[in-house]
Amino acid sequence: MQTSTTETIAGEEIAETLGTVRGNTVRARNVGRDFTQSLRNLIGGEMKAYTELLSDSREQAEERMLEKAEEMGADAVVCMRFETSEIAGTGAEMLAYGTAVKLE
Repeated sequence: MQTSTTETIAGEEIAETLGTVRGNTVRARNVGRDFTQSLRNLIGGEMKAYTELLSDSREQAEERMLEKAEEMGADAVVCMRFETSEIAGTGAEMLAYGTAVKLE
């Protein structure tokens, strides 16, 4: 299924707008990793454990959004976005959302 952060898919015409689709995941941080990442924060550099956590979360949220779009009979998702929020100070939510469309 095609996705785009823009309102269109290059070379395609949108025949029908099916509605908003979204997928999310909430992941808890690992206490051991938090400690090592706190040290990394003091000396500088990439916090690889958090990079991996957010990357995996982004992939899962997008997969869930695309599953919803397929259930609606969509050919593509346009205006796709990601949002991240902290949950209770110990976890992170990743939300993927967009507009499911049928193409001509």
